Amino acid sequence: MQEKSVLVTGGGSGIGAGMAEEMARRGALVTIVGRRADRLDEVAGRIGEETGRAGTVHAHVADVTDEDAVAGAVGAAMEHGGGLDGVVACAGGSETIGPVTQMDTGAWKRTVDLNVNGMMYTLKHSARALVAAGGGSFVAISSIAASTTHRWFGAYGVTKSAVDHLVRLGADELGPSNVRVNGIRPGLIETELVEPVLGDPALAEDYRVNTPLPRIGRVDDITRLAAFLLGEGSTWLTGQVINVDGGQQLRRGPDFSPMLEPLFGEGGLRGVVDSQD
Repeated sequence: MQEKSVLVTGGGSGIGAGMAEEMARRGALVTIVGRRADRLDEVAGRIGEETGRAGTVHAHVADVTDEDAVAGAVGAAMEHGGGLDGVVACAGGSETIGPVTQMDTGAWKRTVDLNVNGMMYTLKHSARALVAAGGGSFVAISSIAASTTHRWFGAYGVTKSAVDHLVRLGADELGPSNVRVNGIRPGLIETELVEPVLGDPALAEDYRVNTPLPRIGRVDDITRLAAFLLGEGSTWLTGQVINVDGGQQLRRGPDFSPMLEPLFGEGGLRGVVDSQD
């Protein structure tokens, strides 16, 4: 990755911040994108201090649901890195949880906008730069929820399934221009976002019994694979979506009923809606 230019969306926290650190340690010039300048600046400054390469990570504020902002972020990465060689699209999330019969439609639409449209804008505009440069690598961060049912996860798994298909579509279309498009499906990764899960004994145990490898996933489990997919060792690999989940896809998704039943009731979890709702 020495002196390669890499764009990382969702770079202000979690897997995205870890991705920026991994790429910077490998010698890349990294541009991180997110909605909060304070988080981006903190990550960029910390990585600069830890690597001894101040300025190697450039922070650029942008919302991936804004197509013009995404185009501007790609331009910023090209300016910072002297071009663009690779992209890791980590931006994503969810505002929905609970039974489909009680789904908040506005939250559903916002989640679709973030996870599907934001990913499409990122691929659309970064692929233009990669094609013009003669090739490159795009890595999309999906989720195990895309392929293994996670009951009551609302829009999240559905939108990540769309990401997986976009990976395959992009790989098929862009292959002739030597642009590779691959995805990673993380399982349960220890970040601040999963603290409520790990802090709930019943949920933590449910994940444990459904994960063959006996530990929680780490951010570097994801970042090291992304580095491989961006690097020279994977130049004949495209259109793949790789599970990094400790083997959980071999069993089943998590059971969130102990957490959600007090909110929706036993009937609510199987689709019953109060006539007054």
